[in-house]
Parts: sequence; structure tokens; C-alpha cells
Amino acid sequence: MNQLNPFLSGPMKLEDKSAAARILLIDDDRKLLRMLAEYLEVQGYVVAAAHDGAEGVARARAESWDLIVLDVMMPNVNGFEVLRLLRQTLQLPVLMLTSRGGDEDRIHGLEGGADDYVPKTASSRELLARIRALLRRAAMAAPVAALPRQIAVGDLCIDSAARSVSQCGVPLSLTPVEFDLLLALARYRGSVRSREQLLEQVRDREFAAFDRSIDVHIASLRRKLADDPRTPRYIRTVRAAGYLMVDAQAAAP
Repeated sequence: MNQLNPFLSGPMKLEDKSAAARILLIDDDRKLLRMLAEYLEVQGYVVAAAHDGAEGVARARAESWDLIVLDVMMPNVNGFEVLRLLRQTLQLPVLMLTSRGGDEDRIHGLEGGADDYVPKTASSRELLARIRALLRRAAMAAPVAALPRQIAVGDLCIDSAARSVSQCGVPLSLTPVEFDLLLALARYRGSVRSREQLLEQVRDREFAAFDRSIDVHIASLRRKLADDPRTPRYIRTVRAAGYLMVDAQAAAP
């Protein structure tokens, strides 16, 4: 990106230094990267930068990271292609930070495996809140001891500890949000979960009631499960209420 947007405007406040998460920034705008890196380091994070898509993919694969902030508009290898390459082997949270804030780009990013999509016009406080939310959700991903490690739903086997899913014994590749969404539905199978309940569980932050990103993730999850919403085997839409994981055992005669 050649344009510097004012998303870093606002006071820089020193935060809890104990949360030394490692964040990789991938953006070709070096001035913007320096500003963002300085801001996040003041907040207590360990930050590194890659200045093009190829370098970003190489660093992401070669080192250990807790979160990636990824720009869309980069020369040669754009952010969507970088995201596709990352999702072949990595399931860590990816936040897309871009000046392209249209619905089509946002949906493309979420369907491609991004965990959040933030315009560069967002305030520094919102950006920081979203980064913290993604890191918090990832840190809380370990299953609660009282809940079973493995949950079977029809021919799906969900391992909450290994964060893996298989269908008829074949492993499925899900994004972190898709996995958490599937796990949340499976734990309450047979019961309707509202969009607000699902968003609270899988994103760990509040959304406006009209936020539709949950529908994008559900649609992507259904495609990976080969689940036709007209005749669902797993996820059923309950009009004006939310979504329900079909309880095959309860439905059996």
C-alpha cells in the first residue's frame, strides 16, 4: 500500500506487558508497518514485519507466531493469495487489515480463511481490541475439562483438544473460526443457537445485531461439510432464530 490511512490515530497507552504474543505484520507499506509495529510493541507484543507476500509466507512458515496481520493490496502476491497459501499449513488467527472495505472483499477474505477483516480507517483502539479478541479466543481454545474431548455428530468426529475434525475418517481443513463455530454448535446439538450467542462464543467480542459475518462463516463451513442447506445433515437454519446442529440420534426412530 502507498496510502497512509489514519487508523493509528489516538493516544498510545502502555498496556499489560505480560501478554507477549508474537505478531507478524505483512504489508508493503514500510512507513505504515513501522508505525503499527511501534504501536503494538508499546502494548506489550513482540512484532516483526514482512514487506511483501512471498516474504510473509516464508516467515510465517519458518517461525512461530500467535497472529498475523495481513494487507490485501500488495504487488506480485496479493493478500488473498498469501492467505490461501498460509491456510494450506497454518491455522493461527489472521486479521486482514486493508483500505479495501467493500462487502465483496470482506466476504472474499472471510471465506478464504481470515478470522477478521478490519479497514485501515478503523481507530487504533478498535484494531487493538480486535487483535486482543483473536488472541484471547485462541488462548481459550483448550476444551473445558467437564466437556468431552471428542464429540460425534453423525459421521463427523470433532476432537476439541487436538482441534481437528474428520468426516467419515477423512480430516477436514477448517479455519480457527470455522472450527470454534462447529464445536459450539456440536456442544449444543439439538438446540437453537442465536447469531449473537455464536458470535460471543467464537469471537469473544460483542457485535452489532445486524453484523452478518456469522452467516459467511456458516456458509463456508457448510461447503466444507458438503452440507446442503436445503436438506441439511448437520447445520439447519432456524428462521428468525439462528442455527441448530442436527442431533441425528435424537431424530432416529
